[in-house]
Amino acid sequence: MVPEGKILLIDDDPAISGYLREKLLENVNYSLAVERDTEAGIQALRHGNFDLVVVKLGIRDLDSRDLVKGLKKADPDCIIIALVDDSYTQAVAEELSRLGVYDFITRAVNPEKLYFLIRKGVELHTLTSTHNKLIASVKEQNSALQKQNTLLAKRIEESTKNLTRLYEDLRATYMRTIKVLAHAIDARDHYTHSHSENVAKYAALIAAELRLSANDIELIREACELHDLGKIGVEDNVLGKSASLTEEEWEQIKRHPVTGAQILEPLTFLDGVIDLIRQHHERYDGLGYPLGLKGEEILLGARIINLADAYEAMTSARSYRKNPLTKEEAIEEVKRNSGKQFDPKVVAAFLKVVDKI
Repeated sequence: MVPEGKILLIDDDPAISGYLREKLLENVNYSLAVERDTEAGIQALRHGNFDLVVVKLGIRDLDSRDLVKGLKKADPDCIIIALVDDSYTQAVAEELSRLGVYDFITRAVNPEKLYFLIRKGVELHTLTSTHNKLIASVKEQNSALQKQNTLLAKRIEESTKNLTRLYEDLRATYMRTIKVLAHAIDARDHYTHSHSENVAKYAALIAAELRLSANDIELIREACELHDLGKIGVEDNVLGKSASLTEEEWEQIKRHPVTGAQILEPLTFLDGVIDLIRQHHERYDGLGYPLGLKGEEILLGARIINLADAYEAMTSARSYRKNPLTKEEAIEEVKRNSGKQFDPKVVAAFLKVVDKI
């Protein structure tokens, strides 16, 4: 029959140990080992995988407190039943209980109580061992999961960096392509060559004077470089016409902000730029196009581009005006249109930086 548990008996009295051995083996199905001194008992517990220890306290070679501490150090989960004589006080018993003694039994052994304590002690050890194994297993699994999570986090971080790099490369490629197209549109009319670059430079100065963030300034700069992209839908003879435009030709011109926005709409990373391009010909007084927005309804970036675009056009030769305005004349024109075509706040910023243009 397979033993139901392993018991270690530590007792230097052959008569008591013999009696206990006889009673235990006679009435219960446990494996029993006996040691005569505390050092041998502690060593046996350390290596024997016992469920329960029955130990006589007061063995000459070790103090009772140190004995209990030694047993608990050898096996923290061990269940200890102490054999005591009448000299043990309640205070000592309480101290030993705090150190780890499960229960006490007097040397005038009551077999029934001993069997009961042993059975309960072995059951408790089994539960404790199972619990500790479960805790150890959970900790091991948690450790493994943490390692996996760390590895996964590193892989996600690397993948994110790669995707970010790929996205930035793709974005840069799109921007280069679009800017080349925008420059080509400027070059269709030799009068507007470098127009978008100049507008971007003027707008960036105004935006900086208005204390806009670096991101907002870069957004405005990109919108300036692409603001006339929609002129791809305007016929060459209309762009280069020196005489007054017909109503139909003027409608072509007025469509170019919307056309430019529509060309760029598939590129979602340019959402902010697209909005500025769509609004860059709106006027502060509401008489602009394509939507007739007015005042604060118009994005600040678009109000800045509107002024920079107009100033660059006034100070450059055009097919419809061979002699550009002087810088002073253009500044006076901007002042006269403050609150009409232009936002007064943007005009004030422009006047502070115009000498840098």
